[in-house]
Amino acid sequence: MPVPTPRHDPVARHEVAVLALPEVLAMEVGMPFQILTSRTADRYRVTLCGRVRGPVPTSGGYAVVATAGLEALATADTIVVPASERTHEPPPDDVLDALRAAHARGARLVSICVGAFVLAAAGLLDGRRATTHWAHAERLAATFPRVLVDPDVLFVDEGDVITSAGVASGIDVCLHLLRTDHGAAVANEVARAIVAPPHRDGGQAQYIARAVPEPAATSLATTRQWAMDRLGEPLVVADLARHARVSERTLARAFAAETGSSPLRWLTAARVDRARELLERTTWGTDRIAAECGLGTAANMRLHFHRRVGVSPSEYRRTFVLPPSR
Repeated sequence: MPVPTPRHDPVARHEVAVLALPEVLAMEVGMPFQILTSRTADRYRVTLCGRVRGPVPTSGGYAVVATAGLEALATADTIVVPASERTHEPPPDDVLDALRAAHARGARLVSICVGAFVLAAAGLLDGRRATTHWAHAERLAATFPRVLVDPDVLFVDEGDVITSAGVASGIDVCLHLLRTDHGAAVANEVARAIVAPPHRDGGQAQYIARAVPEPAATSLATTRQWAMDRLGEPLVVADLARHARVSERTLARAFAAETGSSPLRWLTAARVDRARELLERTTWGTDRIAAECGLGTAANMRLHFHRRVGVSPSEYRRTFVLPPSR
C-alpha cells in the first residue's frame, strides 16, 4: 500500500471537519474523533459540522450536536463524510457545492462506507478508483458509472480523495491518515491504544456472507502471533503450516478466508511494517534492519519496501523522522 509524502506540516495542527448529514451512522461519526485525538490531540483539531449548527439525527435514534455549519468546510484541511442512511436521496446542493469548493482549494476529502455516494454526487470520484461497503458497491457503480468502483479493498487512497469500505473500515482509513501524516510509529501507537490492528491486509471479500460458514477451528490467530514474534528468523510458509499443524494447501485456504491474503504476502507485509517502525525509531542501517525483519539483504528490503510502500527506505526515513531539536 503506497504511503504518499505528507501533504501537510507534520508539526502544525491539522483542521478536520466531520460532516454529519441526517441519519448519520453514529459509530462512524465518532471514529475520527476517537482515533485522530486518541494520542495526537495536539496534531489534529476535529470539528463536527452539519448543514447548520445544531442537532443532527443519527441512525441510532438520538441526535449529535454539530458545533459548526458548512462554513467549517471552507477552512478544513481534511473533510470526513461518514455514512448516512439516506443514500437513496440526492444530497442537498449546498452540501455538494461546499465539498466541491473545499476540494478545489486543496482540502483532502475522506468518505466512510456509503459516504462515498455523497462524494460521487459532487462529481469528485469521476474517473477515479473508489470503494464503499461491499453491499452497496454495485449500486454505486450503477448510479455513478464514471466512478471506477473496487468492491474488494478496505480503502482507496487517491491522494486528495480517499474512500473506505463498510463501517469498521473507518478505523482503517483513520489510522491510514495518521500513518500518511505522521508515520507508522504514531499510527501503531494509536492502534494499540484503541485495541485495533495497525493495518489489515486483504479486503472486503472476507466479510461477504458465505452460504456455508467457515468452521471456527480454522483460526490461525495463534500462528500469526507466533510468526509476528519471530519476524527476524528465516520463516517460510512451511514453518507457518508446521506450527498450525496443517498442510501448506490448507494453510493457504485458511489464510485467504481469515485475512484475504496469502501466507507469504501476509508475512512480507508484516516484515515491511516492522521495517517502517525501525526506520523511524532507530538509527540502524538498512542491512541491520533487513536482518532484524527477516527481509535478508538491504537490496531485498528495498525491493519489497518500495513495492509495498511506494518509496525507498531512505526516502521514508527522511519523510517521517524529524531532525533532533536543538
